[in-house]
Amino acid sequence: MPRTLVVLCSLLWLFPAVLHAQSPGRLTLKAPPFALTGVNFDLEASVLDSSGKILTSYNGSAVLKGARRVSMGVVLEDSLRFTGGVLKVPDVMIDESGMRELTLEADSLAGAARLRVVPGWLSILPPLIAIALALLLRQVVISLFAGIWFGAVILFNYDVVGGIFRVLDHFILKALSDASHVQIIMFSMLFGGMVGVISKNGGTVGIANLITRYAKSPRGGQLATWAMAFVMFFDDYANVLVRGNLMRPITDRLHVSREKLSFIVDAGAATVASVFIVSTWIGYEVGLIADGLRMIGSTEEPYSVFLQTIPYRFYPIFTLILVFLIAWMNRDFGPMLAAERRARSTGEVLRPGSQPAVDLTDSTADAVSDGKPARWYNGLIPILAILIVGLYGLYATGTSALEADGRTTFSVGEIISKADSYAALLWASLTGCLVAILLTVGQRIMKLGDTVDAWFSGLKSMLLAMLILILAWSIGAVTEEIKTADFLVQVLRGTIEPHWLPVLTFLIAALMSFATGTSWGTMAIMMPLVIPLGNTLSLDAGLRGEELTIILHGVISSVLAGAVFGDHCSPISDTTILSSMASAVDHIDHVRTQLPYAVLAAVIGMAVGDIPTAFGISPWLSIAVGTGLLVAFMLLVGKKVEHSKA
Repeated sequence: MPRTLVVLCSLLWLFPAVLHAQSPGRLTLKAPPFALTGVNFDLEASVLDSSGKILTSYNGSAVLKGARRVSMGVVLEDSLRFTGGVLKVPDVMIDESGMRELTLEADSLAGAARLRVVPGWLSILPPLIAIALALLLRQVVISLFAGIWFGAVILFNYDVVGGIFRVLDHFILKALSDASHVQIIMFSMLFGGMVGVISKNGGTVGIANLITRYAKSPRGGQLATWAMAFVMFFDDYANVLVRGNLMRPITDRLHVSREKLSFIVDAGAATVASVFIVSTWIGYEVGLIADGLRMIGSTEEPYSVFLQTIPYRFYPIFTLILVFLIAWMNRDFGPMLAAERRARSTGEVLRPGSQPAVDLTDSTADAVSDGKPARWYNGLIPILAILIVGLYGLYATGTSALEADGRTTFSVGEIISKADSYAALLWASLTGCLVAILLTVGQRIMKLGDTVDAWFSGLKSMLLAMLILILAWSIGAVTEEIKTADFLVQVLRGTIEPHWLPVLTFLIAALMSFATGTSWGTMAIMMPLVIPLGNTLSLDAGLRGEELTIILHGVISSVLAGAVFGDHCSPISDTTILSSMASAVDHIDHVRTQLPYAVLAAVIGMAVGDIPTAFGISPWLSIAVGTGLLVAFMLLVGKKVEHSKA
């Protein structure tokens, strides 16, 4: 009996402790620190016991006060209930700005959270300010900085002065602290260094000379200029400067107008550099894609997405095809037809009274004038080294990742999707630099000190591009933190069918890049907006799996292709201006004669490319149909250009 009494007393002593451990202690409510009026956000609540652990046995109902829940314009009245001590509250909306307090009540418990709410329309101002200033000032760096600063002002309690410092210590520093961002900067800088070396050692001129051996007629001269674009794929500036300066005396002798030369030179610059698997553009494009995919929680490999979007870049693809057709068929239309007939019949390659742009560049002139041998292999071998090492890096890192997952057999697509593209690009660019330097010094073309100086010159040529890239990452972070995409989604839900988003994206990107003259600035502003927008609108429309992927890849490719439109034909684009200078043609004549061709490629690209592929049509079929339309247009509208005079 005494033993039984002891046991009972012990149980009675433990019972209050057990009861207390299982009873709710407090309710915590987590809310984002920042929200927009009229834009949904999520809350999360937990019921904790006295020890601070989640009370998994709690499944009570709850009531939210201080906000309403709205989904697709419909007010939700469904009850909220904890499951295992946890409650997630989606589709919360607040209609008034200012500091707001939300309360969640559950039985005898209550939890509160405070958050700052600002008018939803303010979220679109940072990118709009960047666009407006780019149009007004034509300075992408200043425009992007201003957009970031305005976003910082909104985010940090309307502190105008403090917002300037937040641009540096919050956004730019965060962009530079990302390991993948640093890898992209290193790759781009190293690639620029290699281009600097092969430009100075005569390698690029040697490659050009190899191709121009076959230019013995107006058709041959145009086709040779077109083909050289693919050899100079690694950089749009080098592409323009080398081809324009080198081919100008040849096409003059063949009575090809300067307008036609500048068009072919310009049409093969950004169009080629933006779609090739290795170039000075790749790091920038992959970096923007990576950030956009991260915003929607996608696990797709950015470089793999970049490769998959190439067939959907209809504007650059059709532009390159159009240039070939015009040269091969010896047909032109519009102002270019008049320029070509003038050059062939009179030998005047320039319009009478025109004011040719002066070639202020020295990249090709130096390589020719100072007596360096123009050996094609000095330019081609470093480029091949980059391609080989880059492909090896993709294979090595991809197979290693798959083997780590226990896989023994895998396809090429699986290897690329699992590959560490950043590491592969770094290996490739470093190899290209080393090979270019060794070839230059080994043949005694330049001393080691001069070679290193050329390498540094190439690095310096990339500094502005890298500054733009860092600001692009930063304004992408601004639009993410200020929830610009969420606001646009809220406004556009139910108004845009997601299958039409790729063509609308191309049209907006093309108009923006044409007006601002910057493809990189356009990509920086558009990419962080359209990827979340495309993802959410597609999910709202019930698209999943392959259908969702098609829309996402469609909007990504449309941003990249639309941005190239402006880079190609905008009168204030640096590439367009360099094309006029390298070809020594009147700049307005260059823009006026090539614009009809650019519009033709853009219209066909939208009609048979962006629209049907969004509904599942193969991009290869679109390319085939578009090529047929270009041929038909040139046969029906284009006119034969008379033979050159003897």
